[in-house]
Amino acid sequence: MVRTIILAALVAAASAFSSFTPRNLPTHAATRSSNLSMKIYDWKRRTADESAIHEGEFTLDNLRSSPGSRKRKSRKGRGISAGQGATCGFGMRGQKSRAGRPTRPGFEGGQQPLYRRLPKFPGQPTGPGHEKEVYNLIKLDELNGAIEGTTVNFDSLLVSGATTKAKHPIHKVVVGRQEFTAKGVTVQAHAFTQSARDAIEGAGGKCELLSKTTNAVLVEA
Repeated sequence: MVRTIILAALVAAASAFSSFTPRNLPTHAATRSSNLSMKIYDWKRRTADESAIHEGEFTLDNLRSSPGSRKRKSRKGRGISAGQGATCGFGMRGQKSRAGRPTRPGFEGGQQPLYRRLPKFPGQPTGPGHEKEVYNLIKLDELNGAIEGTTVNFDSLLVSGATTKAKHPIHKVVVGRQEFTAKGVTVQAHAFTQSARDAIEGAGGKCELLSKTTNAVLVEA
C-alpha cells in the first residue's frame, strides 16, 4: 500500500515538472524569432551594400575600404570623455610631458645609445652619396719610361718602380703635370679620361679597358 502511494506521488510530480518544459509552451511562443539582423561593423558603414562584393570585378568606382579599417583620428585635449583630455596621455609631470620635443632622436637617457653600441665597419660606407667608384690614378708622365710597342698596365709600372702601391683595386689613367712623351704604347686600365685617351692615341698608342672584377680586356677604346 505504501509503495503504491509513493509511486503515484512520483508520477504526479513528474507530470507537474513536465508542464514547465519548453515543449509544452504555446506554439506562437516557440516560433517567435527576432527580425534583427546586424553584421559586424555595420554601425561603421550603415548604407553599405556588400551583397555582390565577390561577384563583380574590382574597378576604381567600386573599391572601398574594409569595414573597421579606417579609424577616426584621436582628438586630444578636448575633455575627459575620450580618455585623452587634460594631459593628453602624457602624464602630469616629467621631462616627457613638457611642450616641444624633450630629447633628440636616439637619446636613451644618458646610457650608451644603440648607434654607439653597434660596431662600425670603416672603409665600407653605406647609404646615399657612397655609390661613387674611387679609382687609383695613373698619371701619363708615369708612362714616359715605357718602350715603344710594349703593353703598360699598373702591374708593369709597379715592377719598374714608376709608381707605388695602390690603395684601390681599380685604376684610371689621367693627364699628369709633365708632358707625355711615350710613343706607340698600349695602355691597359679600368678607365681613361678623355684628355688622357686623346694624348695616348695621338702618340700612336692604344687604350684597352679592363674588367673591374676579372681584370680581363673588354674592348679596345
